[in-house]
Amino acid sequence: MARQVGRREPVPVAGLWRALGLTLASAVVWGVAHVAAGRRAAGFTLMGILGLLIAGTAATGLAFQEKLKQIAVQGTWLNVIIAALLALALVWVSVVIRSYQVVRPVGLPTAMRVASTTLVVVLSLLICTPFVYAANTTYVLRDTLSKIFPGDDTSGQKVNAANPWKDMPRVNVLLLGGDGGKDRTGIRTDSMTVASINTKTGDTVLFSLPRQLQKFQLPPRLRSRWPQGYTGDPGDQGLLNEIYIEAQRHPDLLPKYKKAAQRGPHLLEEVIGYLLGIKIHYYVLVNLSGFKDIVDAMGGVTVHIEKKLPIGGEPERGIPPSGYLLPGTHHLNGEKALWYGRSRHADDDFHRMDRQKCLMKDIAEQADPQKVVTHFEKLAKAATNTIYTNIPSALLPALVKLSGTVKNGADIHSLPYNPDKIPGFHVYQPDVQIMRNVAAKAIAASDNPRQSKSTPTASASAKTNKRKTSRVQPSATASTGSGGAVSLKNVCG
Repeated sequence: MARQVGRREPVPVAGLWRALGLTLASAVVWGVAHVAAGRRAAGFTLMGILGLLIAGTAATGLAFQEKLKQIAVQGTWLNVIIAALLALALVWVSVVIRSYQVVRPVGLPTAMRVASTTLVVVLSLLICTPFVYAANTTYVLRDTLSKIFPGDDTSGQKVNAANPWKDMPRVNVLLLGGDGGKDRTGIRTDSMTVASINTKTGDTVLFSLPRQLQKFQLPPRLRSRWPQGYTGDPGDQGLLNEIYIEAQRHPDLLPKYKKAAQRGPHLLEEVIGYLLGIKIHYYVLVNLSGFKDIVDAMGGVTVHIEKKLPIGGEPERGIPPSGYLLPGTHHLNGEKALWYGRSRHADDDFHRMDRQKCLMKDIAEQADPQKVVTHFEKLAKAATNTIYTNIPSALLPALVKLSGTVKNGADIHSLPYNPDKIPGFHVYQPDVQIMRNVAAKAIAASDNPRQSKSTPTASASAKTNKRKTSRVQPSATASTGSGGAVSLKNVCG
């Protein structure tokens, strides 16, 4: 039959819409387009692979939740996760593109072919986005961990990879809050707390030392320099919070450490460990000038303020505060949260020590996983610029596991070295033996809670409502638990 001149073939528009619909369906359930095209073996195989991936991921997440938390802090595993996410994105895009190819109608005009191909490319990019974002977040996490937790710092306790807590019934970590900044020379550690954690039960005692501890006895090797107790350099007051700067000024105090940033924390470890009669294994220094960025990145923190607290100001020099934190329950941004923990002109350093512990407790309890994820890069940057430690990266999995134990039912007690609460203890020329006896009793009571004479309210379970805000009780009236320690629940409410 002769071909009719001028007659055009129908444009397969319906076939194109069907192909795009099947491609979209295949982006959700692999193999749909292949089955529709009659390639059932390939289609059902793709469906099976997707089903196994989903089921395997869900089962792994449910069965190995704690193990996954430990994996999430190991650089090697994070590299594997990054590679797996990018590979999965590539495979998923390949499935989508191939799905379109097997159902695409033939004979499409150039304009339709370009438009449909563009739509498939856009769909592929949309599919890639969450995987690339997850891979980038994992990369940021790995980079942050590698910067904060040094893999080559051997200044702390050596790690037994097979059994990190072997011969270590308690791990003692010195927590320091420093006021370093662009307008200051050196760092004054106005917050000094030792967290002594039972590595089996997670039961913890927080020893808080007052910044104004003065003319205290030093370890034997330093007594030739300060035979009558620590007095610092000429012009100094000889306070505990000057030790960090002392180490930075005088490299000969710790010739083992070439970096000034290492000498300060390690000299404090040595001195505070001597005063408490315990070995301090690691330190964590938080620069308070960057602390506010961490709080802002997590969306702020809600605290209960017991009394009117001034923001800034120096009454002794006639400089008025720039503002006040008013009594009541308030959601604070980073700047105000910093002042909540630092303000001391309204009461004294001992109340400030209580507020600082309650602030740490509130931040830990109120960290919103959704906000942490959505602000992860900002939070990671703030942490990198704010937190310094000699905790080795090899110990992170064990610490993550231990932190889970602490959060899920461990007892947390606070022991502030306050003259109003510890008979015979004085801030000026303190009796080291009294300090050691108090610490030893608190640790013994924490290790043997059943043998201690604790009050009904002495145990502070970590299983608290995550939205509960803190109530700082007066230091002198908080009920004491065994060993002279105070339940953190009694301190913060």
